[in-house]
Amino acid sequence: MNRTKRIKNILEKYFNDYIIIVKDNSYLHKGHNNFDGNNQTHILVQLKNNYKSEFNRLEVHRKINSLLSKEFDSGLHSLEIKII
Repeated sequence: MNRTKRIKNILEKYFNDYIIIVKDNSYLHKGHNNFDGNNQTHILVQLKNNYKSEFNRLEVHRKINSLLSKEFDSGLHSLEIKII
């Protein structure tokens, strides 16, 4: 399973009140710090709250980083998180 699918599966287990989009933006960083743009190293995660309920953005960011710590250990370089 590739990194984007793995990340989406991890996040869907925890954030079931959100629509989750995971996108590989590695190609945008080709040539930066010797990245070739092919290894899913730069990921964008977008979460959209389905129910418009209150949530703490900082806590959501912290939880995402915690859930994805193994991905950082295995080659994830950059994680962009957008919550809408």
